[in-house]
Amino acid sequence: MVAAVVAALLSTAADPSPSPARADNPIIQTIYTADPAPLVHNGRVYLYTGHDEDGSTWFTMKEWRVWSSDDMVNWTDHGSPLNLDTFSWARQDAWAGQAIERNGKFYWYVPVINDATGRPAIGVAVADSPTGPFRDALGRPLVQNGEIDPSVFIDTDGQAYLYWGNPNLWYVKLNADMISYSGSPTKIPLTTQGFGTRPGSTDRPTLYEEGPWVYKRGSLYYNVYAAQCCSEHIAYSTAPGPTGPWTYRGTVMPTQGSSFTNHPGLIDYKGGSYFFYHNGALPGGGGFTRSVAVEKFTYNPDGTIPQINMTSAGAPQIGTLNPYVRQEAETIAWATGVETERSSAGGMNVGWIENGDSIKVKGAAFGTGARQFTARVASATSGGTIELRVDGPNGPVVGRCTVSGTGGWQNWADVSCPVSGATGTRDLYLKFTGGGGYLFNVDYWRFTV
Repeated sequence: MVAAVVAALLSTAADPSPSPARADNPIIQTIYTADPAPLVHNGRVYLYTGHDEDGSTWFTMKEWRVWSSDDMVNWTDHGSPLNLDTFSWARQDAWAGQAIERNGKFYWYVPVINDATGRPAIGVAVADSPTGPFRDALGRPLVQNGEIDPSVFIDTDGQAYLYWGNPNLWYVKLNADMISYSGSPTKIPLTTQGFGTRPGSTDRPTLYEEGPWVYKRGSLYYNVYAAQCCSEHIAYSTAPGPTGPWTYRGTVMPTQGSSFTNHPGLIDYKGGSYFFYHNGALPGGGGFTRSVAVEKFTYNPDGTIPQINMTSAGAPQIGTLNPYVRQEAETIAWATGVETERSSAGGMNVGWIENGDSIKVKGAAFGTGARQFTARVASATSGGTIELRVDGPNGPVVGRCTVSGTGGWQNWADVSCPVSGATGTRDLYLKFTGGGGYLFNVDYWRFTV
């Protein structure tokens, strides 16, 4: 399992505490993720991703995942509300998609292999919540011409567009219901003026490869895309309208990292601009075992996008995390060793906890000090201990909670312990200790004063 590999590698590294500069990219460490598609809704960022299976030697992907954050560093795992089985007509390849909200419903456009034709098709799923569950909106493909990577965009006049394609670039005007379209799919001319020049290629003369991400900012339309396989970099073009004419603008992110693909997603959130991408930075990572990361950036005064480089630091935190309200255990800035699973109580819980594993929660605002910590736990064995540390996984201990066996991995009980020294705004580490094997699961936690 990827989390176990992460733990093994990090346990051999130099002790990073008490420095607060510990890496926060990639932003998900419990599984391999790819093809980020962020959505801002009601003050939160919802991140829709693919899931690369452990040990993959191809793009082996069976489900999509959802995460969310209100501070860009602590990400809550909402599990998989959409998978290949959602589409009765799909065979394989849960590849790059994008979700959007309209009139209180959420529409997720994804490419899969149509079982009837053996070729890629684009389906659409719908939900009443950004975290699902999603259901097949049509019972058949929305569009199918053997190409992939849908991007959806609603213009300021209310007209919605779907873009997709590899090796070509297509668009179609979606109807207001978001599950049908007007007219026929239209191929966007891939000219060198519009999409740059690919060196040494006559079959594909432009840089455009796949993964378009189309949006509007001010009066300018942007198309950010994966360019020039392989290895890919991220390039972009702009246009005065949603269908062009497009003008090539340059490189957003050069070829970097240990994945030969990349995939963009851009948003504005709480006064900042953010660029999501993927790489192969986790242990065991590579071209088929990728991980989503994010960088904060600032547009140039003329609206152009600066060149952005991959970092291990990631985006800065917006505000702080409140430790005095219920926090899901699967809200994580950095994790070593653990994974997540569906909880019998609803939502997700953290599991597969072994001795020495830990969870980092960044920027917890303790104020004048916490006095008690309570966690919802379950254990089919004899349990273990939750060490509450600040500033690093081996930083000062501010509390220790003993977890006993509860008679099952989903038999939940509360445990509490006194806390001393948790003051100010600190990075909090839940470090798990105990004997051999899996120790216990954690559903949620909170501090009290």
